[in-house]
Amino acid sequence: MARPSSGLAAVLVIDDLSLGPAAGGVRTRAYPDAAAMIAEAAALARAMTRKCALAGLDAGGAKAVVLDHPGLDRPAAFRALGRFIAELGGVFRTAGDLGTTTADLAAMAESCPYVHTDDHGLAEAVARGVVACVRACARARGRGLGGLRVAVQGCGAIGSAVARALAAEGAFLRVADVDPRRTHDVAEATGSHVHDPKDILFAPVDVLAPCAVGGVVTAEVAAQAPAWALCGAANNLLAEPAVAEALRARGILHVPDVVASAGAVIEGIGRSVMHLADREPLIAALGTTAGELLAESAATGRTTEDLAARRAVARIAAVRR
Repeated sequence: MARPSSGLAAVLVIDDLSLGPAAGGVRTRAYPDAAAMIAEAAALARAMTRKCALAGLDAGGAKAVVLDHPGLDRPAAFRALGRFIAELGGVFRTAGDLGTTTADLAAMAESCPYVHTDDHGLAEAVARGVVACVRACARARGRGLGGLRVAVQGCGAIGSAVARALAAEGAFLRVADVDPRRTHDVAEATGSHVHDPKDILFAPVDVLAPCAVGGVVTAEVAAQAPAWALCGAANNLLAEPAVAEALRARGILHVPDVVASAGAVIEGIGRSVMHLADREPLIAALGTTAGELLAESAATGRTTEDLAARRAVARIAAVRR
């Protein structure tokens, strides 16, 4: 969609509605062209479909991306986006994502009842899910969270919530962000060590928890990272599908991000669509799912990415039948 007067250029991809209305955040960033916007929206929407299916939610997946550029009148643009989403009548339920601010969400919510504006609450829900999944990794190695060394990449709303939650469980943290002020604030609040953002994924830790942008776990990271587990909240962490096999071949425990990061969509859809008074059992169940995927991967030699995709497809297929 485009609204020239506000500078809005956006793409909304609805991937699947088999289980219910489509859920997905609004991402705002600079893209080189429309093809790049469509490709990222489509990949993120597909990930949201799998995320909702694996989390046991009555929802499918979607994603909106907004082109960030100097001519963008953000209040007007996000009001226009909100009106468009409202016209869909609840088919798309949304919240914030990378690059979208609380002010942007508030502007959308002026004309749209399908926008979750509580970024803090959603970030805390993500953090609880990540902790449950990191605990599953630790258990697979006969460990607990206390004393576990974790590298958290990204100190935004989600990364900082993850860092606080892990620190509260007794983990020792290294944190990094491209914004030094955010890194300092999180380190001060959690007693963490500040690490150079350029090589945080190669830090001498037990667990990598990327919580910023996707695509950061490359073949190089999979081949050289000292960590024995990967469990982060960023969407679409792997740079390419082959990285999943590289992780498995090295014995690195990998919780797919469609499982680890599902806390926010559980909180949003669980409240607004499923009307669950208590969403915590579904968030806690993410750790159970992670443990099952890790065990099945060890037993079958398949990657946890493959196993998670098979589970999601099976649930959707069962509903379609």
